[in-house]
Amino acid sequence: MNGLKFPRLFEPIQAAGTLFRNRLFASPQGFYNTGPDLFPNDDMTAFYEIKAKGGFASVCVGDCMIDWRNGRRFDWLIPIDDERMQPGFSKVTSAVRGHGAVISAELNHAGMYAKASYDAGAMLKGPVDMQGKYGEVRAFTEEELEELIARYGQAAAYAKQWGFNMVTIHGGHGWLIPQFMSGKINTRKDKWGGSLENRMRFPLAVVKSIRRVVGKDFPIEFRMSGSETNPDGYDIDEGIEFAKALDGNVDIIHVSTGNHEVTSASIITHPSMFAEDGCNLKYAAAIKKHVKSLVASVGAHTDPKLMEEIVASGQADILVLGRQALADPNFPKKARSGQDEDINKCTRCTCCFETSGRYRIFYCATNPKIGHENEERYLPPVKEKKKVLVVGGGVAGMQAAITAYERGHSVTLCEKTARLGGVLLCEEQVSFKQKLKNYLAHQSKIIEKAGIDVRLNTNVTPQYIRKIRPDVVIAALGARPVKPSILGIDLDHVFGAEEIYVNPEKAGREIVIIGGGLVGIELAVHMAMNGRKASIVETLPQLSFADEGGVHTLALQEQIDKLGIAVYTSTDVTKIIPDGLLADGPDGKLELKADTVVYATGQKPLREEALTLSDCAFEFYQIGDCLTPENILAATQSAYLTARDI
Repeated sequence: MNGLKFPRLFEPIQAAGTLFRNRLFASPQGFYNTGPDLFPNDDMTAFYEIKAKGGFASVCVGDCMIDWRNGRRFDWLIPIDDERMQPGFSKVTSAVRGHGAVISAELNHAGMYAKASYDAGAMLKGPVDMQGKYGEVRAFTEEELEELIARYGQAAAYAKQWGFNMVTIHGGHGWLIPQFMSGKINTRKDKWGGSLENRMRFPLAVVKSIRRVVGKDFPIEFRMSGSETNPDGYDIDEGIEFAKALDGNVDIIHVSTGNHEVTSASIITHPSMFAEDGCNLKYAAAIKKHVKSLVASVGAHTDPKLMEEIVASGQADILVLGRQALADPNFPKKARSGQDEDINKCTRCTCCFETSGRYRIFYCATNPKIGHENEERYLPPVKEKKKVLVVGGGVAGMQAAITAYERGHSVTLCEKTARLGGVLLCEEQVSFKQKLKNYLAHQSKIIEKAGIDVRLNTNVTPQYIRKIRPDVVIAALGARPVKPSILGIDLDHVFGAEEIYVNPEKAGREIVIIGGGLVGIELAVHMAMNGRKASIVETLPQLSFADEGGVHTLALQEQIDKLGIAVYTSTDVTKIIPDGLLADGPDGKLELKADTVVYATGQKPLREEALTLSDCAFEFYQIGDCLTPENILAATQSAYLTARDI
């Protein structure tokens, strides 16, 4: 053995007598796929267990409510104040600890943002009487504060009893504890508010209450926002003062940033694809200079080389990975063994946020096993090794080939062009899509290392398939852009979005995009970033973002505003003319000047083409866009599930 490639990253560290095997922690993530009783189940156990198996030093169960009845933001959060949770949690903690990881419970209360509790009849409470975001807020009395402090202690006692060997106090992102820390909100006139010392009294009392019940040989982590990154919040200078007050009272100061309930700040808390790797490190690095407690940094960490430099330079002691732990739960194992080039890096598409909110299940667009962890544990071996032909080398086809190979089948993958990657290859030049480019290369590399029979520049016909005689045909032919029937659509300055992505030099200085879906929006942002004046025309009353109100949507809207992209909604294009287009808008007819017009008006699935292959094998499946054009998540999920079940 020639030594570790990242020695500082895998140097063990101790806190409160507990040994952490490396500097990589899995960020607090809740688990919402439970029944109406919210009891921990086998799916939850598997969700956290894979991170421990993957080599993380600590795995954190997020969103544990210390007062579920009065303090929950959503109805599906974990009631850690309910002792009936013990059997389920004991199974979760045993599984995680059995793989050598420390398991932590994140203790939280939403305070004046406890919307679900409020909707159920509870009163919104916070540091002071005020009109809050969701209704009228009443100030906690001193007696109620003492009860809350005891509740944190009781929750920690339950956690320790149920097998957790660390607790994480959520003191960031705008929830109850930072509401007391805030000088803008906490203007109380008693000992619990006003001065910084008084505003820190409640957080420190919570820490003391927990320490009293868990003892000195039990790590306490405190998650805080280094800065709340919005005009109504505190800045890093005050964040440093808060950290100094916590120093020595907690074992790990976990530095995040922002506020969940402030839109502009929430997309800093959860960095989008427009942010650079490690973009929030600066807050942890600033605090690290002023404290002796261990400091953890969270926010867009995906590169072990950069993480090694962070630890080696003393900017942080610990790196905390959230979405990256979903994209590749085996991140630590791969980095430790020097196989960092095999890590599936998070693209920051934020679909995991969308699915956890919409379906209460975390799915990952580039790791289809997430959301199916428990099923993976019990997959039976294939009874019959089959000859599988996958037609189409885009996102769905590549994933189908990989999954079928992993299941033990003999796989041939045919692609009609000279490269694997499909239609998404057209976005290779987009600056904020470089992680998507890396994902496509990652999938191609897996296929190459597996030795899957790849046949490029191959047009698959029924005759071709009959020569191969596969047992299974999986059609992943994709879709093609819809060319709208608009007068002037065939003029020389009119292009499809895909063509402009591939050949941006064809676009002039002023570009109008017909279609306000995700393709059109992202193309407008890309063009504007490259010096073009871009406009979007959309028939519907609003742009069609993939996840209304989601992180990627908010990030795109920020770019639209920052780049000055003009948006025309409820507007129908009537004619394309040599120097622009004519349209009917809500205020009447309008003429938009442009030297380039681009249409991004949807995709037509190649269903008929796929069906011509349907009688060439006993088993035939259609997956991805040739069935229904959607997104990467839908493509990888259909590919994984179809190939898994062969």
